[in-house]
Amino acid sequence: MNDLHNKFISLAVEGVRGLQPYAPGKPISELQREYGIDDIIKLASNENPLGSSPLAMEACRHALQGLELYPDGNGFELKKALADKYDVDTTCITLGNGSNDILEFIARVFLSPGTNAVFSRHAFAVYPLVCLAVGAGLNVAAPNDADDAMPYGHNLENMRAKIDADTRVIFIANPNNPTGTWLTKSELLSFIDGVPKDVVIVLDEAYVEYVTEPEYPDSLAWLQHYPNLVITRTFSKVYGLAGLRIGYSISHPDIADLLNRVRQPFNTNTLAQVAAIAALQDHKHIENSIASNSKGMLQITHALTAMGLDYIPSVGNFVSFKTALPEAQVYEALLRDGVIIRPISNYDLPDYLRVTIGNEQQNQRFLQALMKVTGLRI
Repeated sequence: MNDLHNKFISLAVEGVRGLQPYAPGKPISELQREYGIDDIIKLASNENPLGSSPLAMEACRHALQGLELYPDGNGFELKKALADKYDVDTTCITLGNGSNDILEFIARVFLSPGTNAVFSRHAFAVYPLVCLAVGAGLNVAAPNDADDAMPYGHNLENMRAKIDADTRVIFIANPNNPTGTWLTKSELLSFIDGVPKDVVIVLDEAYVEYVTEPEYPDSLAWLQHYPNLVITRTFSKVYGLAGLRIGYSISHPDIADLLNRVRQPFNTNTLAQVAAIAALQDHKHIENSIASNSKGMLQITHALTAMGLDYIPSVGNFVSFKTALPEAQVYEALLRDGVIIRPISNYDLPDYLRVTIGNEQQNQRFLQALMKVTGLRI
């Protein structure tokens, strides 16, 4: 069997041989199977603790009658809703099975052996996966220092220095996952101005709706000036549709055309499309979700400070904190207490754990469990 396994490994394309699959947050059902625990909260995958948009759920119920039919392969109605919301043409939009799907399209279109992509060391784990899968190189930039105002965040000077003649794509998560750090309008715009026009710049804005900082950029306004810019967003976070897997990008029509050429037929399903359209209109749910997140962020960060635990300032719906004990020990003990959070050693941050901002009761339960594990007090 091992000989056969080794044979298949040798048959795989070079970039895939060294890949490790993306490790998602532990599902509740898995913890139930492993430890026989029923009273569980999951604060591991940056999901919306308020749930899905009620309007989206109602739209899904109506759409159940047509599940025998293929979805609209072009996603016309959802593209139109997005175009109306952001005042862009539908030809600028590409739909994905989550925004991760779009990242893979970009890699397949613009990267190949002999080319490379630039991104920051502690950036989203999917960037190296999609690059290596197509045989492209990784130009990984050193992040900010630990004592910087945005510790471990994107250092744009270091990223600029990593651009070379073979660079085809730059990935920038703003806000960044898992650090929650962010880039201001002025610093990001200055960086984009200096990037060669034949290099595609991907602004991954999965958490954009949660940001309330006044200096955070309105990147959509830049599209008409920078045709090499691609903005990716998702319905998985503030809209609460992670289980349906629906995301999108907005870009120059020529780039959107190329991305749509490698997009698989019917990559977004009917329920995802109708739910996303309805969620865009559910302003009350969005406002409540943002308000709940802001309140919960203060609840958790104030408690971490009181316990004497360092954390990385975040404008997303999560916060990464430094553990007083070995992070694997804390993570395991929290699991046994029915609290799932996220170790981020795979992001080269081995001393940190990431917790999603939940509702008030979930946050309190996490904090109580953390105090129990560490012996610290508020």
